[in-house]
Amino acid sequence: MDDPSMFPSESDEYDISTVDLSDDRYEVKQSLVRNKYTVRDSAGNVVLRGKQKMFKLKEEFPFVTGDDEDAFSVKAGGIIDVGGNYAIVDAGTGEEVVVLDEDYSLFVENWTIRDPDTGEALATIESKNKLLSGLRHLVGAANLIPNKYEIFDADGGHVGDIEGQFSMRDAYTVTVDDASDVPKEAVVAAACILDALENQ
Repeated sequence: MDDPSMFPSESDEYDISTVDLSDDRYEVKQSLVRNKYTVRDSAGNVVLRGKQKMFKLKEEFPFVTGDDEDAFSVKAGGIIDVGGNYAIVDAGTGEEVVVLDEDYSLFVENWTIRDPDTGEALATIESKNKLLSGLRHLVGAANLIPNKYEIFDADGGHVGDIEGQFSMRDAYTVTVDDASDVPKEAVVAAACILDALENQ
């Protein structure tokens, strides 16, 4: 009988070669000084660190592993022609893994994770509270008002959450409950960089 683990799932093609984001819970925290981010797994181990290059967020936002090896970069303008999109580029292969496409509906922060070649939607990250999301922008206190998101697969099924916490610096808990039908590493990576992209 064939072992199903020998056959990669459809979502494996969107794995990032430099990191293993197989946990189901991550803590994302922003530094007080500038836009530096630290991502820890459920055991408290640092798995990713990111730092915006001054004045260059629109061009590139690099992340490294907990061992300071290049992991991936977020670059503005993916292959598909969608305004306001960002590509996650695998540092190991140089290939675009997924594209993050922002939905510009009145102050509401919704994102679609797409295949970089076909533009096919793989997952969506949607703000849970549209009123709260609008307040974050209108009062200019995005760091003080935590946002909450829900992660869905391509068919609209719930697969996880991103929960913001009240803090002087942005802090999020990313939980992926069931990611069998979504590219988990790409979803986790996307969730970890939403704060930086939304606060630029």
